[in-house]
Amino acid sequence: MTWSIVAHDPATGAFAVAVTTCAFAVGASCPYVRAGVGAVSTQSFTNRYLGPAVLDGMARGLAPAAAIEGALAGDDGRALRQIHAVDRQGRTAAWTGESCVEWAGSQSGPGFSVAGNMLANPAVVGETAATFRAGTGLLLPERLVLALDAGEAAGGDRRGRQSAAMKLVTTEDFPDIDLRVDDHPEPLVELRRLLGVWRRERAPGLATAPRKADPSGLIDKAMIEAGWRARGLDLRFPRR
Repeated sequence: MTWSIVAHDPATGAFAVAVTTCAFAVGASCPYVRAGVGAVSTQSFTNRYLGPAVLDGMARGLAPAAAIEGALAGDDGRALRQIHAVDRQGRTAAWTGESCVEWAGSQSGPGFSVAGNMLANPAVVGETAATFRAGTGLLLPERLVLALDAGEAAGGDRRGRQSAAMKLVTTEDFPDIDLRVDDHPEPLVELRRLLGVWRRERAPGLATAPRKADPSGLIDKAMIEAGWRARGLDLRFPRR
């Protein structure tokens, strides 16, 4: 039903999940990230309890394989589940239950894992992984979208396409990026567009937003407005 990529960027400390499927609102079910811990995608007859459970295990120091094993131990539906994860050491692990719908499987490399089920063919995962490996010159979000595009070109979800999402965290207790395309005829095209909007309108403010290093963030209104002007934003608000 779904394929996804989980990744860790040691240069920035980022953890990210990018995912797409022919089902409604995949971003509400599959991707989980936690600063300093890891990234997880839980899919195929999704059990949303598994994502936080795997992150909790990795936070306690378990390797991804052990964290996944522990999370699945209490799930009687584990034969139907697919879940994969990456931790802060770049270690990965994936589980594809024997009752997942074909084609189903995974590939991994240093700091990333790709997994999918109900796919058109194995090349969907293979091309996603190969493209991610080759995209070392790109920023992580753009690299993730490019990788999913390659999987889509290889056949994608065998039922079609409907939704996509990206979630990325660095240092904070909340994501830097949390983009969702819940229902769209071309979800990856729309995800790329939204990422461009994020780059233009949200990314510039992250360095001065409230954060662990500065819990209040920039509060000088004059400096805030000067920053807006420097970015070409119109400060003239319509009056009622």
